Formats: sequence, structure tokens, C-alpha cells
Amino acid sequence: MSEIKNFFSEIFSSIPVPGFMDIVDILVVAYLLYRLIRLIRTTSAFRIAKAIIIFFVVTGLTGLLHMYTINWILRAVMEVGVVALVVMFQPELRRMLDHLGGSTLQDLISDRPSEESMAETIRAVASACGSMSRDKVGALIVFERANSLNDYFKTGTVIQADCSDALLRSIFFPNSALHDGAVILSGARIAAAGCVLPLTEKTNLSKDLGTRHRAGIGMSEANDSVVVIVSEESGTISVAEAGMLKRNLTEETLARLLTSELVTEEEKRPETVRDWINRLFLKNWKKG
Repeated sequence: MSEIKNFFSEIFSSIPVPGFMDIVDILVVAYLLYRLIRLIRTTSAFRIAKAIIIFFVVTGLTGLLHMYTINWILRAVMEVGVVALVVMFQPELRRMLDHLGGSTLQDLISDRPSEESMAETIRAVASACGSMSRDKVGALIVFERANSLNDYFKTGTVIQADCSDALLRSIFFPNSALHDGAVILSGARIAAAGCVLPLTEKTNLSKDLGTRHRAGIGMSEANDSVVVIVSEESGTISVAEAGMLKRNLTEETLARLLTSELVTEEEKRPETVRDWINRLFLKNWKKG
């Protein structure tokens, strides 16, 4: 019995005890991997990442199976592969570094946009909807909240661009290729355009509500998103949330409503563990 006890004691004593910086190191690596997965999950980079993983697996298998010639070729390709990737993705890397340089600490450690950037996006959406309402240009704009809308991104064209009045009006311009679908905003950025939304199954809706309004209501029923609709026939601005439709909004009323739903509600939301970590880091950053 004592021999077994000594055996396990030796095993446990040989396991190093992680220190504080070890834990921080693990958390930082885990967070970077999490951000990388979020980045490639909804873009064409996922296919490239999948190909790279397959390439590494094949290289490892050829080594285990003693296929020396193929393994040597694959390893030679790997030596120049990093340089090739940098050359291939030079524009994307440049934009990423530019975005990183212009980001605040809160942008780097939090998925949620800052209150200022969200307010700027709401102003851009309200201004664009006001212009399109006067010109009777149809529009369908979805704000993502807690429920992920990644599956809907795939039905359209991924854009991942800063939201602006001019960009929204360009997307919904009658002769553009994406004007018939919906624009989906993730945070303060336009994630995708030309997306297909589910239609509501309600049968008691007013007959003057067209496909855009039915798609907006259906989208708000399927998740917790907030959907802005501009009618092509009448130019009226409406907002759908939780299956309910608020109609005949002015540009100013739309801005106040979106601020109430997307900014004020974030402040009322219960604090999560990640929010607590963000607040702790920001507090220490400001002290430093």
C-alpha cells in the first residue's frame, strides 16, 4: 500500500505547479485562438485555414509512415509557405495592422463595440434611412444582438466594413447587385449584404406590408435582432423587434429607438465574467 502511495506521490511531485504568469500566458493564448477562430469562421479565410490544417496533417502522416520523399517535399514547401502566405495576404495583413493600431484597449479585449462607435453607426443608419425614405428606396437592415447571425451571413456577401451613410445608400441603390437582400450589422460594422431572411408565418398582417416587412418581422421572430425596414412603395420607416412592427418613424425617432434598444439596453444587461475581466483590465490600464 505504501509503495502505491509513494508511486502516486512521486507522480504528483513531478508535475510543475503553474505560477501566476503561466496562467496569464495560457489565458492570452486561449483568447488569441478564440479571436482567430471568430475571424476565420465567417470569411473565406476558413477554407484556407482548413487547407493549411490538412497540409500539416498530411505532412505528419508521411513522417509516421516513413514516406521520406513526399515528407521531404512537403517540409520544403512548408519552409517557404510562411513567406508565400504573407505575400498572398499582404492587403489583409496591412488592413489588420492598421485596424490594430487604431484600436483602443477596450476594442482589443471586448467583442462589444464602444458606445461611441455604436452611436456613430446608429447615426449613419438613421441618416441613410432618412435619405432612402425621401427617395422611396427600399432597405432592410438587421442589427445583431446576443443571438449570432452567422448562418445568415452565408446567404449573402460578406463585407466586414465600417458602417457609413454613403455605403448603405450604395448597397440599396436600385441598380446595385445587393439591393434586394438585407444588410446585417454585427456590432458597429456591416458584416454582410444581400442576405436572405426568413418570412413571418403570421396571416393577420396588413395587406399593404410587402416582402421586406414580412422578412423583417420573420427575422425578429427567429432571434433577438432589431430590423429596420424602409418601404419602397411608400417610403415609410419601420422597426421590427420580437415579432412586433413599429411604423411611420421619422429619422430622429428611428435614431432614438435604436439607441434605446442597442445602447441603453447594453448598460442594463447583467455583467458577465468577460465583462468583469474587461473592466478589471481597463481599470488597471488607466491607473498605469
